[in-house]
Amino acid sequence: MQSQNKYIGDDKMQKLLAHYQCQMPLNVVKMRFAGAVCSPNLELRPTDIISSLWPQNKEPRLQTKEEAELFFKFFMGLWDEIFEQIKNNELKLPPYKPEVSRAYWMNFCASRAEEIEQGYVEGFWGGKEDLQIPVFLAELIDSLTDLAGVYLKLGQQIAKEQNIENLITAIKNTDKTVNRAIAFIIENTVLPRMSKVQPS
Repeated sequence: MQSQNKYIGDDKMQKLLAHYQCQMPLNVVKMRFAGAVCSPNLELRPTDIISSLWPQNKEPRLQTKEEAELFFKFFMGLWDEIFEQIKNNELKLPPYKPEVSRAYWMNFCASRAEEIEQGYVEGFWGGKEDLQIPVFLAELIDSLTDLAGVYLKLGQQIAKEQNIENLITAIKNTDKTVNRAIAFIIENTVLPRMSKVQPS
């Protein structure tokens, strides 16, 4: 589903999330939207995913019709941005920085795990764990959950080990594996579905 709203950009979107006291970081929000766009759950609506960014009964109280319209316009701008990336199979995990500090990579691993599990995987299921999907797709989504666990383990090792160069290489290789898995899901399940619903 697209709405043709223009994305306001990361800086403004981060301020919007802060204004509405959303505890979910923008990078995780993006991946949750991505998972939802990739989901075969056709009952899943963008508004459901937007609401899921806050704990139950903690959603923002929008005071006026104008505020509500702007609120959804800005979020749908991000949705459309992610939709376009998926339509072109260009979705990638946010790039890492050329950092060597232990603290950076520990935080990076925690963030990656959240992007994948709380972001993409949660968005994909959209609250419907009994979704009927092909076995290969279920296994791919399960493998992403496993890879989120790999990041957490690598982060723990980085906290303890003296030489972290090999661990950094392992993190970068895990990124490649995740990106390949998501690209495969898009190529083999999402794009064929999109081509069916687009007018010829």
